[in-house]
Amino acid sequence: MSERPRATADAAPVGAAPAELRTEGLSYGVDGRHLVDGADLHVAPGETVGLVGPNGSGKTTLLRCVYGTLAPTHGRITLDGRDLAGFSARERARRIATVPQDGSGAFELTVREIVAMGRSPHKRFWEADSAADAALADQALAWVGVAELRNRSFAALSGGERQRVLVARALVQQPSLLVLDEPTNHLDIRYQLDVLALVTSLGTSTLLALHDLNLAAYYCDRLYVLRAGRVVAHGTPHEILTPGLLADVYGVAAEVSVHPVTGAPTVVYLPPGAAAPRSTATAEER
Repeated sequence: MSERPRATADAAPVGAAPAELRTEGLSYGVDGRHLVDGADLHVAPGETVGLVGPNGSGKTTLLRCVYGTLAPTHGRITLDGRDLAGFSARERARRIATVPQDGSGAFELTVREIVAMGRSPHKRFWEADSAADAALADQALAWVGVAELRNRSFAALSGGERQRVLVARALVQQPSLLVLDEPTNHLDIRYQLDVLALVTSLGTSTLLALHDLNLAAYYCDRLYVLRAGRVVAHGTPHEILTPGLLADVYGVAAEVSVHPVTGAPTVVYLPPGAAAPRSTATAEER
């Protein structure tokens, strides 16, 4: 597989050392129903790991447990070997930055003010932004392609513009772990590629949920497949994205080949009644 582009060392807003994340027997349930059921997951320092699976499989719930808006009902989550349950809210915010699936438009703040909020975990209450904070905010806005929107109201932005602003806020936080729930949501194809190229070039540890399997295949080092809250498969994209798994987990027929330029698996979905799915990758290519 061809190597993904990497940012230059002095270009990336993220500065913290990448963390190691583990979930061990992680479960979360409501009214006796498990939304996440015994999930074991590992993100090595600097690795990009993708969560894939059909709607309702538990991806968002698992991510919310990791970044702290939900408390697991069973199991534990560790960051660099330390149980996250022992972290204060401020300490967790210093180490983990998140981009939710849908950014609210209710904030009556400017884009630059929203992005500057990413510095809050690193400052005392009511402490003013420093010149370094301002430079980080401007750098992040430029990186995600919305520098010209810095003085616009966040509430007035389109869904795609909001999503890029929230990515910029996460970068300004300078986390050791990025957690992203459908970071390409609302983005056109150019910005889908730009945002994923950016977050995977930073060198930080990244856990993200994606619906687009071809994007996941190219930008993720490893994938975890969720179905009904359980991890049913994990491995490299080449190991995971097979016609058999797609039929079993997603209920669709597909052909999987190795792209001649990227070297990544490429999934082509077949309509009902089409020829039986096959893989065009040879054993040597896999």
